[in-house]
Amino acid sequence: MTGFPAALPSAVVSVEVVILTVRSGRLHVLLAERREEPQRHRWELPGSYQSAGDTLAACVDRAIERLGVSPDVGHVEQLGTYGDPGRDPRGHAVSVAYLAFVPHVSLPDDAGADVVTRFWAFEDLIDGYGPQLAFDHQRILSDAVERARAKLEYTTLATRFVPDPFTLGDLYDVYRAVWGVDPGDKANFARKVKNTPGFLVRIGGTGEKRNGRGRPSMLYTAGPATNLHPPILRPSPTPG
Repeated sequence: MTGFPAALPSAVVSVEVVILTVRSGRLHVLLAERREEPQRHRWELPGSYQSAGDTLAACVDRAIERLGVSPDVGHVEQLGTYGDPGRDPRGHAVSVAYLAFVPHVSLPDDAGADVVTRFWAFEDLIDGYGPQLAFDHQRILSDAVERARAKLEYTTLATRFVPDPFTLGDLYDVYRAVWGVDPGDKANFARKVKNTPGFLVRIGGTGEKRNGRGRPSMLYTAGPATNLHPPILRPSPTPG
């Protein structure tokens, strides 16, 4: 490689994991409170430093497991690499960010724990009702949410946000929470979903009646398809 230095400059490599889930109809991200300087008491994305002999995948698993969340739950993919100068005041730091979709999960009791964790609503973090994030984690989070929104248009990954079995209403709520806009008429949404080959598999049994009225909803599980043909496109946000 032309211009390769004789001695490699020192740099710290880490992974940061954006763990997204839908709770109470809103998109949430799992954050941890920093217990040390710099930027003590700010909230950050869970992460892990890469040691000699570590793979990035092992770092991701370690970062997720440290918070009490199983790395086998949901979907995990690489998001991007962040290495701008000055992103960490301690020195040159490069982070490889990952994106994870998980169903509703319960976190262990934080009492006496080394890591204090909490799910924060994404809208609150954007609108200033949540804490200020450490380093450039706000940028990483924004990139991750935009990736998630695009994934729901062209793939079947919306099913990774809900535990099996689920209803069409549950899936509609996922799209609304992740996109941040109403997916549109529920009947049209249901027709698109059911007419997409391999998106869902209808199973025996029905869900509970909503509000105690009407017919119980049919139950589904994720089908074998990975991509949506045609895609389910986001509506344009309504001007406020």
